[in-house]
Amino acid sequence: MVATNFTQNLLNVQTELHTFAYKLTADREDANDLLQETSLKALYNMEKYADETNFKGWMYTIMRNIFINNYRKTLRDQTYTDPTDNQYYLNKQQDIEGDSVEAGYDLKEMRRIVNALPAEYRQPFSMYVSGFKYREIAEKLGLPLGTVKSRIHFTRKKLQTELKDFR
Repeated sequence: MVATNFTQNLLNVQTELHTFAYKLTADREDANDLLQETSLKALYNMEKYADETNFKGWMYTIMRNIFINNYRKTLRDQTYTDPTDNQYYLNKQQDIEGDSVEAGYDLKEMRRIVNALPAEYRQPFSMYVSGFKYREIAEKLGLPLGTVKSRIHFTRKKLQTELKDFR
C-alpha cells in the first residue's frame, strides 16, 4: 500500500478507534494514550499490512493487543516480591480486624448490619465470607445457585448502602 493511502486510511479510522479505546479503558486520557500508541505502532509496521486485508480490523486488533499487553504488565507490576529471609513480610500474620479504632468500628457495624438481616440472607453471606464457594453454599442450603448469588449480592449492596459514611 502506498504511504499516502495508508496514512489517509489511518486518519479515517481515528474517531472509531478513539471510541473503541474509550470503551476499553473507560478513561479519556488513557483512551488518548492508547489511540496514540496504536497509531504509532501501525505507522512503524506499515510494511506488514497486506492490501487485501481489512484495514479497520487490522487497527482494532493492534489496539486490542496493546490494551491486553498493558493490562498484563500492570498486573505484573502490582505483584509484591519479598526479598527478606524466609519471606518475612509475606508470611507475617495480618490483623484481620485492622490496626485502627475505625477499622474495628467498621467491623462491628458490619456485623450489626448482617445480623439484622433475615436468616435467608445472613446465612449464605456468612458462609461466603467464611470461604465457601457459591456452589457449595447452594448444595448445603438446598437452594438454586442463582438464588444464593442474588442473596449474597443483595447483602453486599445493603452493606455498601449502610456503610457509605465509613469510606
